[in-house]
Amino acid sequence: MNQRFDAVVIGAGQAGPPLAERLGKAGKRVAVIERKLVGGTCVNTGCIPTKAMVASAYVAHMARRAHEYGVRQTQDAQVDMQRVWERTQAISGAARNGVDHWLRNMPNVTLLEGHARFESPTSVRLGDSLIEAESFFINVGGRASVPEFPGIHAVPFLTNTSMMQLRELPEHLMIIGGSYIGLEFGQMFRRFGSRVTIVERSPRLLPHEDEDVSMAVMALLQSEDITVHLGAECIALEGEAGAVRVKAQGNTVCEKALGTHVLMAVGRQPNTDDLGLDKAGIAVDARGYITVDEHCRSNVPGIWAMGDCNGKGAFTHTSYNDFEIVAADVLEQGQRRLSDRILAYSLFTDPPLARIGMTEQEARQSGREVQVGVRPMSRVGRAIERGETTGFMKVIVDGATQALLGAAIFGVNGDEAIHCLLDTMYAKAPYTAVSQAVHIHPTVAELLPTTLQSLRAV
Repeated sequence: MNQRFDAVVIGAGQAGPPLAERLGKAGKRVAVIERKLVGGTCVNTGCIPTKAMVASAYVAHMARRAHEYGVRQTQDAQVDMQRVWERTQAISGAARNGVDHWLRNMPNVTLLEGHARFESPTSVRLGDSLIEAESFFINVGGRASVPEFPGIHAVPFLTNTSMMQLRELPEHLMIIGGSYIGLEFGQMFRRFGSRVTIVERSPRLLPHEDEDVSMAVMALLQSEDITVHLGAECIALEGEAGAVRVKAQGNTVCEKALGTHVLMAVGRQPNTDDLGLDKAGIAVDARGYITVDEHCRSNVPGIWAMGDCNGKGAFTHTSYNDFEIVAADVLEQGQRRLSDRILAYSLFTDPPLARIGMTEQEARQSGREVQVGVRPMSRVGRAIERGETTGFMKVIVDGATQALLGAAIFGVNGDEAIHCLLDTMYAKAPYTAVSQAVHIHPTVAELLPTTLQSLRAV
């Protein structure tokens, strides 16, 4: 059976549903094809469920610290992983059901279930049906990478997706990969009560961040009794369920660690390998990401790629911005571009690390007249009152133009406060717009003007 639509959206992640709604309201007949669960990674295995688990871990951590705040504990805090799982699934399920209801009630939009594969630049195969359309919008997301380590297929391991299904607490969780996913899960499960060991091949954690940021995060993890092995080259696995050893060349300490569970957190890859892209002539790069221009257009006219599969961002907020760029391109002849986007993301440990724009190292390498302002969180009244003074604020400025170049806030509420600086960058306003502002006391953001008033050349 053949079906014809004006537009087909493949994948119901963060960019797909809002674009389908906009196209449908514009009078176009739209099909949204989803092979598994609507909502994509964020709703089902990413942001929403993991941050729900982070919240549970935070409560457990604060319960153990209750005496510091003058609160008497009648018994030790005990984590019930079954209840944590139930709460997490309820939150994730409610979000997924909301997206499903939204899609099924959009005007001119039909939700189809199954795996779509291109047959040509103007058609995809869905089961026994050939679906034709003038325009296709690919929003298929990504998944955890599983490198071909020696022994990888001989021992059981977890990814960020299967971690969501754990209902019992691992006795000793070994994590391969010391970047964002690995660090968030590491702190989370340590606070739940697991022993945690993180194995990272680079000489420091978060190698793309400034060294002072990496060292501060490392100190946080060590303060919570998380073991970290750095410089772990030639990683291999051996053992069996409940007793898995992670071996690394030249790292004898690491080889002595025997874990009950292993989490692979070494990166992501796009879900583009089983879409029949070659039959449509759609170009991909060496890693499988669909190549796109400034407006998310692929090399094939009438085909766009949004979200994680285009390699231009790996976050919910960048995926949603892709939708905005595509909608402007298709419906408004707009000029929104990928290059207008300022890098912004957060590591959701406790406290979080929020990052925008350039690092200090990148700014120095750019040849600019770099100035940097730094303030420890121990000088922030809100942090002191809450007893959460870990971390610091750092802001990077171009001394010649007074433009904000970037910032890092590693501290309580930093993921919210940093938007003061991000919005200033988007407005192309000088840093004095913030340094001369009067912020509310007591808040974390009130120290941003002070930090900018202490700029020094580096």
